[in-house]
Amino acid sequence: MTDVNFKSMISSAAQDGNRLMKDSTAQSDEIDLPYDLIELLFFAYREFTGDPDDVLAEYDFGRAHHRVLHFVDRNPGIMVTDLLGILRITKQSLGRVLKQLVDAEIIEQREGHHDRRQRLLYTTERGHALAVDLTKLQQKRLERALIELPDGSDEIIRKFLLQMIDPDARADILKLVRSAYDLSD
Repeated sequence: MTDVNFKSMISSAAQDGNRLMKDSTAQSDEIDLPYDLIELLFFAYREFTGDPDDVLAEYDFGRAHHRVLHFVDRNPGIMVTDLLGILRITKQSLGRVLKQLVDAEIIEQREGHHDRRQRLLYTTERGHALAVDLTKLQQKRLERALIELPDGSDEIIRKFLLQMIDPDARADILKLVRSAYDLSD
């Protein structure tokens, strides 16, 4: 799912390592906005999600399916209401995606232990395997990026990403991420 129109632009910018930064600096001096960071984040996200997009397309799934699958696999037995809060989507949107994942035997729903009205979500064996495959694709991309950076850069990147999150949401997200690192510094 690579955007052919931009591929040559990015390749030529990579060949002339400083050109992209010089052009962005000149623009930001004029209008005082970090367009280079905004655009680099956009392209990084496009590539980061593009690898799994190709696999998901084989199932006729999209990024919404990926997000649901990821968080259900990482949080077995998650309640639908909690998933809605994580994804910040409507119940209707989640219902459509969830139905497709259940029909494809990727996710299964079970009754709550104490309340039969609760719907608890689990990945099936097939769903777990797909989640792992998608994560491995993203892990490889992260490893390729980190290998070129100085030691300790991954911690700086974690802190940067945490700072991108609204302050009032950080504590809940840190609990969810289950990182072995202390990102609160």
